[in-house]
Amino acid sequence: MAAAAPISTSTIVQKRSSLANSPNLLSRFTLPFPHNPGKPTSASISHRRALQISNVLSSENKQVHREETFVSRFAPDEPRKGCDVLVEALEREGVTDVFAYPGGASMEIHQALTRSKIIRNVLPRHEQGGVFAAEGYARASGRPGVCIATSGPGATNLVSGLADALLDSVPLVAITGQVPRRMIGTDAFQETPIVEVTRSITKHNYLVLDVEDIPRVVKEAFFIARSGRPGPVLIDVPKDIQQQMVVPNWDQPMSLGGYLSRLPGPPRGMLLEQIVRLISESKKPILYVGGGCLNSSEEMRRFVELTGIPVASTLMGLGSYPCSDEECALQMLGMHGTVYANYAVDKSDLLLAFGVRFDDRVTGKLEAFASRAKIVHIDIDSAEIGKNKQPHVSICADIKLALEGLNSILEEKEKEGKVTLDFSTWRQELKEQKKNFPLSYKTFEDAIPPQYAIQILDELTGGNAIISTGVGQHQMWAAQFYKYNKPRQWLTSGGLGAMGFGLPAAIGAAVARPDAVVVDIDGDGSFIMNVQELATVRVENLPIKIMLLNNQHLGMVVQWEDRFYKSNRAHTYLGNPSKESEIFPDMLKFAEACDIPAARVTEKEDLRAAIQKMLDTPGPYLLDVIVPHQEHVLPMIPSGGAFKDVITEGDGRTKY
Repeated sequence: MAAAAPISTSTIVQKRSSLANSPNLLSRFTLPFPHNPGKPTSASISHRRALQISNVLSSENKQVHREETFVSRFAPDEPRKGCDVLVEALEREGVTDVFAYPGGASMEIHQALTRSKIIRNVLPRHEQGGVFAAEGYARASGRPGVCIATSGPGATNLVSGLADALLDSVPLVAITGQVPRRMIGTDAFQETPIVEVTRSITKHNYLVLDVEDIPRVVKEAFFIARSGRPGPVLIDVPKDIQQQMVVPNWDQPMSLGGYLSRLPGPPRGMLLEQIVRLISESKKPILYVGGGCLNSSEEMRRFVELTGIPVASTLMGLGSYPCSDEECALQMLGMHGTVYANYAVDKSDLLLAFGVRFDDRVTGKLEAFASRAKIVHIDIDSAEIGKNKQPHVSICADIKLALEGLNSILEEKEKEGKVTLDFSTWRQELKEQKKNFPLSYKTFEDAIPPQYAIQILDELTGGNAIISTGVGQHQMWAAQFYKYNKPRQWLTSGGLGAMGFGLPAAIGAAVARPDAVVVDIDGDGSFIMNVQELATVRVENLPIKIMLLNNQHLGMVVQWEDRFYKSNRAHTYLGNPSKESEIFPDMLKFAEACDIPAARVTEKEDLRAAIQKMLDTPGPYLLDVIVPHQEHVLPMIPSGGAFKDVITEGDGRTKY
């Protein structure tokens, strides 16, 4: 799904009278929006929203939340602290797990969490670990992830995760403690204006200045996070608001008139008919699918079944169509995509761009990308349509509804004999490309090729594991050599490329999907950035398997050094220069310190048994796989290049 989301806005939630005696209260924050008054009333029995993503306002009953009876632990008119209102508001949204790290300004929230019988806190060992875990939870389940941090450095430690969630369209609600209202703007201890800091990297954010507004704010935050193009929402709650007593009004309506008016409606039938006509007129169509298709994989499979159009996925779209389908799946396209996927886009006469944003890592040189093709672009975010590449036909709508409409038209026309689609010649041409340019790698003596390790993992897990990664070479190899057949199997930091993402994301996935096999395929550079989360893995006894592809280098930067900087090493060696023959740091000792079973494998012949042991061992396990640093991720289209510039040969053993 598109990466530059709608421009973020901020809301200061307050009573007008609350500023009367505090002229400088908002000195660092945006001006307040009008307050939506309402007399507080409460009921001990209300309704709880079941978490579910809804993308559009539709006249059909596809978007309405299922409602379940919610029983409050407080009497109807019993006053309670703002922090208890906040926690109950989360419970009413269906939240069962949060990733929260305490501090002075958020202590009250943590005290309230201990009183909840519904919400479990998975304690991270760093706030960045918490926000990445919340992302992993959301990516694996489709439900909004929730993280909580204190003010100041706790809040600023969430920044990378919020930016990552915005770029990859991940529904997330982040709650931060803030200094008491009277201290805002005074440079108080652990004060940062986190609303200002995060405005451009959240879909929306709030500073709560009236305790009575907490129910409405939380309701709005979850609605915004999961509707339209999903994204992160931040709620900043001053400590005195958390402590203030109140009888909450759970029936306050949301005040989102402007936002609701901008949500797209159902796709127009006339445009869908036009797309079907373009398909019937084309000879070499190609589907270019992204993260926006993760919620519509069934409709996507049916569309491919009806049309026979080959499918190329972005990094974020992997799993929305089964990668193991030999007939139509071309796997990933782009900078490190397969030759045949990029060939298909280059030679196509019709590009069906569904839930994508024409990212630079996909397109390379924009003018040369799909230069022979008519372009159809469907995306839920109007800001993405025409931003990088001008389409011939565009629809701003939920891709799920668009695919349902297209499938309905195709089925009807097929029944009436009005359309016969046969792209077998085109698919045969692409099969020749697959045969001539398969994904491949070389083996050097007993050394373990990292690609081979991922292939073995794919084989031993039957392609059914949830895979998380850090960022770098291992990430690209995991995208290339593991065959993702279902959505939400593949968790990676795509748009931001945040190292340190893999382990905490695996924690979130294991919490959201306790029945699944979760494997963090990581690099030594990325892994060490959030290595402290091993403590969380152990304490929570999460059965996460960590397969570390350890080459002692910052691999992707080394690859660019080899190709474009005459192999001059500029601080990319991560080992100990005085003991180059030793593995440093010793990852097994990190695991030992956290009481996690671990092993190291250095030779290819021992690899299969080592991975099998990792998978068979109950609970968490770390496998340190030593791989050569000379390996390059291929194919590779250099940055700003076109398909004609694709590199398919060579590695760090060659001089360029």
